[in-house]
Amino acid sequence: MDQLPGSPQGPRDQGPQDAGSPPGCYRHPDRETGVRCTRCERPICPECMVSASVGFQCPDCVRGGSDAGHAPAASRPRTLAGGTVAADPRLVTKVLIGLNLAIYLIQISVGDAFTNSYTLFGRAVLSGDVQGVAEGQWYRMLTSMFLHGSPTHIIFNMLSLWWVGGPLEAALGRARYITLYFVSGLAGSALTYLLAAPNQPSLGASGAIFGLFGATAVLMRRLNYDMRPVIALLVINLIFTFGWSNIAWQAHIGGLIGGVVVGYAMVHAPRERRNLVQYGVAGLMLVAVVVTTLLRTAQLT
Repeated sequence: MDQLPGSPQGPRDQGPQDAGSPPGCYRHPDRETGVRCTRCERPICPECMVSASVGFQCPDCVRGGSDAGHAPAASRPRTLAGGTVAADPRLVTKVLIGLNLAIYLIQISVGDAFTNSYTLFGRAVLSGDVQGVAEGQWYRMLTSMFLHGSPTHIIFNMLSLWWVGGPLEAALGRARYITLYFVSGLAGSALTYLLAAPNQPSLGASGAIFGLFGATAVLMRRLNYDMRPVIALLVINLIFTFGWSNIAWQAHIGGLIGGVVVGYAMVHAPRERRNLVQYGVAGLMLVAVVVTTLLRTAQLT
């Protein structure tokens, strides 16, 4: 949550399933799924889905060759959203967690001087000088996404990032996932800058994490999964957002909106114009961030 400081691969064949329950992925039996490989008809989870001309294929069928009879090397495994299937599908999530933890250690070592230099606020007197985004310190909208106000704050955010971010990264691919993460985080910063009091500081990764929540909901809807768990998780987080006085709700809502919009483009883009639609929508969201920032700056200066 954004705070206001001071203010294995499994067996190839599936065993019998419980009556009425969705089958488990043939590579990850603990993951229920309603999607099957269009070639071998084995159930596959989002991490194992490889985009094909019709539907999705499993990694084993892709390695065995394409529908058109091409050699295996001619068919590159692709994720649900068109990204390249990586050997480590959670690498970016691990890097983001490591970066957040490293910066928090710097915060602890250096103290408030470091945090105050990179946290997000619109315009206020700090160390005798007028500072803030309105004074040209736009970097605060990005750097504040990697700062945290307490051990509880960073632990909660990093656990959420691991639980939600890892599966989403596997489903989207690295480039699309990191695009989603940063666009959502910046959308949260922009809404905070627009609506919060100019001297109200805000910091934390939860704007970006709420974007991942939103994109996860879109993905689950796309795959016809049971939406109740993710909706319940979102509701719980929104209750915390509006129930605690020291949480920047603007960052959460802005990140959630950015995640839903960009996430929808990532998983619903037509195959023939996939990159254009996906990155085009992300670019438009960044334009909205810039316009919002310019408008708020004009109000404050």
